[in-house]
Amino acid sequence: MSTTYYTEDHEWITVNGNVATIGITNHAQEQLGDLVFVELPDVGKAVSKGDDVVVVESVKAASDVYAPVSGTVSEVNQAVADEPGLVNSGAEGDGWLIRIELSDTGELGGLLDKAAYDAVTG
Repeated sequence: MSTTYYTEDHEWITVNGNVATIGITNHAQEQLGDLVFVELPDVGKAVSKGDDVVVVESVKAASDVYAPVSGTVSEVNQAVADEPGLVNSGAEGDGWLIRIELSDTGELGGLLDKAAYDAVTG
């Protein structure tokens, strides 16, 4: 069973076992506009909660995507690097960015559920 959490920085994280799939929320991609570039980290990179791990650039601005949890990058979605518009069309689905093998599941406790995130975005 997987559980999805959100951050106030507009990332989503779906946890399935010890692996977290991370992307930006639909709200974030709407704010950014059409994405033209996605820079992904290397597989195997160790990240700490709060680190900037992905850069997304739109016609409006460049924005960092932060790691909502600590761990090791286990997979990247090369499809979004090749076609950044996938994030716009499926931000919370096929437009995921990276997968991280969790190093501290206790960090999940500080994340938001869907109702709390919806309250933040109004």
